Amino acid sequence: MKNKAYTDEHAASGILTELPGIETWPNQFGAYEIEIGVPEFTSVCPKTGLPDSGTIVVTYVPDKLCLELKSFKMYTLAYRNVGIFQENIVNCFVRDIVAAAKPLQITVTGEFAPRGGLTSRITATWEKSQEKKHRRDR
Repeated sequence: MKNKAYTDEHAASGILTELPGIETWPNQFGAYEIEIGVPEFTSVCPKTGLPDSGTIVVTYVPDKLCLELKSFKMYTLAYRNVGIFQENIVNCFVRDIVAAAKPLQITVTGEFAPRGGLTSRITATWEKSQEKKHRRDR
């Protein structure tokens, strides 16, 4: 018996899930780099329903706002029961942190536990200069 193919529903699963908001607090200094590690990140594969785990590292340069860590922890824990592909997780982190804190730049890397002998490392980067460029393109 052949496995069912991946569907558009699998690919989009979890992207629009409502998650706890990420709170912020006012940055008191200029631009500097902040790195936050999430060493026990978990979610669920949308096709198999099996758990995924790995480490997420968020590196950002704040502008006017910094991430409040307790709310960020609640945000990350909410993924526990969300069926979402690893690639989408990393990109959703970028999207949601940019919406909350409007950093000057951000890189999110997800390094996920091996599955079937394969590991995956996904990195997504965003810079404030991209925002201006996208506005001009419209």
